[in-house]
Amino acid sequence: MDTSIIGTPRIRRRRLQVSKALHDFVNDEVIPGTGVPELDFWAAFDAILHKLAPENAALLARRQRLQSQIDDWHRDRGSEPFDVAAYGDFLKGIGYLEAEGPDFSIATEGLDPEMSTIAGPQLVVPLTNARYALNAANARWGSLYDAVYGTDMLPGLRPGRGYDPARGAEVIAFVRDFLDRAAPLAAGSWRDAAWFAIKNGLLAIGLSGERISALADAAQFAGHTGRQEAPDTVLLAHHGLHIEIRLDRNHPVGATDPAGVSDVILEAATTVIMDLEDSVATVDAEDKVAAYRNWLGLMTGTLTAQFEKGGRLLTRVLNGDRPYTAPDGSTLSLPGTALLLVRNVGHLLQTDAVLLDDGSPAPEGIVDAMITAAIGIHGLRRRAGAGRNSAAGSIYIVKPKMHGPEEVGFADRLFDCVEEALGLPCRTIKMGLMDEERRTSANLKECIRAARHRMAFINTGFLDRTGDEIHTSFEAGAMIPKNDMKGTRWIKAYEARNVAVGLRCGFEGRAQIGKGMWAKPDRMAELYEEKIAHARSGASTAWVPSPTAAVLHALHYHDVDVSAVQSAMHKAPCPPVEELLDIPLMRGAGPAAGEIQDELENNLQGILGYVVRWIDQGIGCSKVPDINDVGLMEDRATLRISSQHVANWLRHGICDRELVMATLRRMAKVVDEQNSADGNYRPMAGAWDGLAFQAAAALVFEGARQPNGYTELLLHHYRALAKQRDREEREPVRQARAGA
Repeated sequence: MDTSIIGTPRIRRRRLQVSKALHDFVNDEVIPGTGVPELDFWAAFDAILHKLAPENAALLARRQRLQSQIDDWHRDRGSEPFDVAAYGDFLKGIGYLEAEGPDFSIATEGLDPEMSTIAGPQLVVPLTNARYALNAANARWGSLYDAVYGTDMLPGLRPGRGYDPARGAEVIAFVRDFLDRAAPLAAGSWRDAAWFAIKNGLLAIGLSGERISALADAAQFAGHTGRQEAPDTVLLAHHGLHIEIRLDRNHPVGATDPAGVSDVILEAATTVIMDLEDSVATVDAEDKVAAYRNWLGLMTGTLTAQFEKGGRLLTRVLNGDRPYTAPDGSTLSLPGTALLLVRNVGHLLQTDAVLLDDGSPAPEGIVDAMITAAIGIHGLRRRAGAGRNSAAGSIYIVKPKMHGPEEVGFADRLFDCVEEALGLPCRTIKMGLMDEERRTSANLKECIRAARHRMAFINTGFLDRTGDEIHTSFEAGAMIPKNDMKGTRWIKAYEARNVAVGLRCGFEGRAQIGKGMWAKPDRMAELYEEKIAHARSGASTAWVPSPTAAVLHALHYHDVDVSAVQSAMHKAPCPPVEELLDIPLMRGAGPAAGEIQDELENNLQGILGYVVRWIDQGIGCSKVPDINDVGLMEDRATLRISSQHVANWLRHGICDRELVMATLRRMAKVVDEQNSADGNYRPMAGAWDGLAFQAAAALVFEGARQPNGYTELLLHHYRALAKQRDREEREPVRQARAGA
């Protein structure tokens, strides 16, 4: 039966009232091909929502009770010095800190090697943008020549128009040095290579001076294409990753190379998170369906995107698998695309795309789980070797922003219910656990235990984790400046404990341990210098913002044997939880007026720059210039830490409302100028009544009252208003065209 509630056409399915846009998408596009009867799908969906929605609400209520108890504890102590031991005892007493059980190892079965044994970069991309999603999926392989030539990797040299032979020579030298490290020759250097051939299943490399060498480790030769006496490509393997050397003496680069090397292609982004959470702006059924449809296209292999480049209309599709001839003469096929994971929303959000029997919106995380898993069936049904996403037969769902073992256990039961509803084998769905909330970090071992049979990864995220640190300890006092957080004892303990606990729970060789995002997409030399620390820390993956960054970060997994690092870390001590609980409070004299102003300008400019695109254009992730015009890849995590930091300083009198508002207005002018070339941009300065400016101010002035300091509720409210505003502005044009 069709109904209409709050202006949204809906279809009643049992006790559910489903947005027509979502209903028709599920019925017409998702269910066909899954083997799940339509009536059974909706009956099961109805049962899951009405069974688990009350549990979801109870978990959120417990979060609030714990936060209120923590706030009261800090307020009762007033100006007393912070006592971490007493604080820890208090947290145990209220159940925030849970007792650790006996040691165990995860028991996950059916993980793909990209999740279990291969260490490599991980891309995160908004699922609302089909072109970005395709670029990310295809970033499994990327040109090292292009990544070095086209970025700031070479000191003192910058690419200009046309090909610069001097820069090209520097790139080739850089890549030859890399090959000498990753796949050394038995004699000589890759710089001296003159020709390649395959002889008796072994790679022969001709060197200058009529010398011939083999690889120091013959087993690194993994395959080739073309003729054995003059191959088109040579495939090498190192630390579980592949390196493809392309040979083409007719290519402009290969023609000038003594060995005819035209490019070196690296296996780069082995995994990609297709994001429905922090990097997207999906506030209604229309938005969600667009994102779900892209996930469906990825799983079926039919997603395409058209774009204009150089005056030509191009179409982007998913890459096919890559065939080679193995050393023994057999056929070797390697995946052409990354292993794809999908990040659902957490437990907080609700969506009116589906209404329950009492008219209340459904928990969005439950809706995401049911629909993304159903779409995942299409990926499982594709023929192995024909672009099937998971060769192991798994569906990977990343769950963010969960607080403690009880919430992880709830997500585990939700996946149980979804598997039963869709007729999937038990624990087909694998869980990625985002270690980005304080109660999860403090109870990480027990969180892993709560989903030990489907655990696929854990990772850290500095921005969200610091945002939650600030909000949880809001009443303890004023926090240190935001940029000082990375040097604190708690953040060092957080990063170290994530790896140590993961290894103690059996992740080595079985599941991913990850680290956070590199936020500066134009600073690749800096990435190359710094992000190797993630591999050295024992992490088997770390987030990157672009395919180019994935190629350059892949170098780190050749320079560092992560498996060996993890093996050596088993006896290393795990920082005690007391270090994690050391609140980053401002101690001694407060900051000077100039320091306060600088901190506010940095935070508020970033908030405005991100929010104005989110509210007015529905862009959830983009390169946003900071106050120094350095482009940063921003998503809601950045907004959370910045808004919570300013709200905390307001609460404790480091600044006042008048100063914050004056700074907001001044920074709005800066952001307007930074976006002056954007024809779709709505300036904020002037009347100060625009929805984007209102949203930015609300995030700061109402920050203390937002659940766990999250920004989603306010962003969704103002974005919905902006969409309504846009519809009203378009209506006269539509009517005029209709009349004409």
